[in-house]
Amino acid sequence: MKRSVTLRGETFHFADLRELMARANEPKAGDRLAGIAANSERERVAAKMALAEVPLSGFLDEPLLEDDVTGLIVDSLDREEFEKLRSLTVGELRELVLSSNFAAEWQRGVRDALTPEIVAATARIMSARDLISAAAPLRSVTRCRNTMGERGVLGVRIQPNHPTDDIAGVVLSALDGLMFGCGDAVIGVNPAGDAIENVVALEHALQDLIGAVGAPAQSCVLAHFTTQLAALERGAPVDLLFQSIGGTEATNVGFGVTLQGLAEGREAVLASHATRDGFIGDNVMYFETGQGTALSVDGHGGIDQLTCEARAYGVARAFDPFLVNSVVGFIGPEYLADATEIIRAGLEDHFMGKLLGLPMGIDICYTNHVEANQDTTDQLLVLLATAGCNFVMGVPGSDDVMLNYQSTSYHDAAGVRELVGARPAPEFAAWLEQTGIFADGQLAEGSANGPESLQAFAESVKELGR
Repeated sequence: MKRSVTLRGETFHFADLRELMARANEPKAGDRLAGIAANSERERVAAKMALAEVPLSGFLDEPLLEDDVTGLIVDSLDREEFEKLRSLTVGELRELVLSSNFAAEWQRGVRDALTPEIVAATARIMSARDLISAAAPLRSVTRCRNTMGERGVLGVRIQPNHPTDDIAGVVLSALDGLMFGCGDAVIGVNPAGDAIENVVALEHALQDLIGAVGAPAQSCVLAHFTTQLAALERGAPVDLLFQSIGGTEATNVGFGVTLQGLAEGREAVLASHATRDGFIGDNVMYFETGQGTALSVDGHGGIDQLTCEARAYGVARAFDPFLVNSVVGFIGPEYLADATEIIRAGLEDHFMGKLLGLPMGIDICYTNHVEANQDTTDQLLVLLATAGCNFVMGVPGSDDVMLNYQSTSYHDAAGVRELVGARPAPEFAAWLEQTGIFADGQLAEGSANGPESLQAFAESVKELGR
């Protein structure tokens, strides 16, 4: 449906909802690359004004794309709850989301009445402070080997990547992270090689480490989900099934992913958990996303990157995941040009994921050829911690030596927890106290309460790397 807005004597025309959404988006390099961004700030403002007047029912009446992701989104919508909201405009939904009692309404069912496109539309007419304030009270609690997402909990993924998948190097890096109180979200390795034998070896090494130290934590080897399932068939102890996903069918095809395949994989992992001990919940999936993903594989279908990202969350929500995170600056400056765009995207992604009911984390990161640095990473880290982010990354020295990008370090995560008064997952926090790594809820002086504790841990894991 065509829409027009006159702003100070200049009239702007938008051919359909897809174009309106794209023009209303905050500046993003990916939208400029795709040729769908606003041509001026005046046009962007006009598009935002027009978008704020669109009724929520318009997003069902005018689908942006017809594919299996859209089908999944429509089929999973709570129609009864949606009927209570359908007459609201996007602007009115923004006001509702920012109201003081919204968290209770969200918990009672509003989150199931929102499509990703509606959430994406709302995000683009919100300020950075709006995105933080709205996300902060929304808590998505999940359980696997521990409990993530409760109020006041900021989890950390240990990311002990190694350029040659050397087991000793991976174990040492993971042990380093545990000493900082990290690893409650997951100890997750991106393998340098995707061979099944390699994934099996890494899965066993991580489980051996967790068993040796007694930590209530999940492990994951972030190979393609089909490789992980093949490793599972060979006896690998798979806690979480990981996969990168996109917001369109074409993107997922480019990743070698089908919705049916993900569903079957989830059932296989759940079945394997029934034969193992230590699990306290049925959230077994881990998804990664990122703005620009769909464009990078030419699968965006003319949809802007913010909306494609929200649609990826619609896919994730259908599989009841334990963790979801946007790798917000990883793809490169072609999609997010600088720190300003990265910070905005990180806040948008977190807000949209939370509003859709996801256990949302963020990999706050940048590649070495983008206009960003560790100071801008610190800024986004503090903003997301304030916004109630479920988890962030812990990378040794903040420099991933295998993927060659910059993220947040173990000490960054420990520092921001202390700054905002956050704590690890409750079961993991109890283990940290028992081991002496924490004392009275804080990281103990001298890392793990002195050299004796460090030596004891080193002795317990020294054989794992051999």
